[in-house]
Amino acid sequence: MTEPLEQRLEKAMAELRSAQEAVERTERELRQASFAVLSSDRAVRATVGPQGELTGIDFLEYKYRDMSPQELAASVLEAASAAREKMNRHVMKAMAPFAEPSSEVPELKGFELDWERIFGPGVLEKADHDTDRTDGAAPGWRDALGEDGED
Repeated sequence: MTEPLEQRLEKAMAELRSAQEAVERTERELRQASFAVLSSDRAVRATVGPQGELTGIDFLEYKYRDMSPQELAASVLEAASAAREKMNRHVMKAMAPFAEPSSEVPELKGFELDWERIFGPGVLEKADHDTDRTDGAAPGWRDALGEDGED
């Protein structure tokens, strides 16, 4: 036996109101989000805001004094990129429930988001790098500078 149309419509409206409230909460949370990431050499900490914008750079323990301009630039770019990626993944995770179809009202299909188009192709790759490396691998910026990571 199927539900009367009025009950189905009531359910759909209740779920829509609930979804709108959840979206508003999520938007408030995301507007205040920020992430800070250390470069792999621990010389730089970059902080990004809710739209991935760079909001802070900290040069740690005066390590920058012994770095070439290219090394320092690479450390800044590495930390900023990692922080932006972290923010992008946070946004994806926060918005994922709104893209899923409704379990209560099958007519509410959810919506499809093209994360790759929004954030770029790297956002869908597995986050297999960490700024606190324990695997001994040299970070990519060292390769770009022709360094092997050994001091």
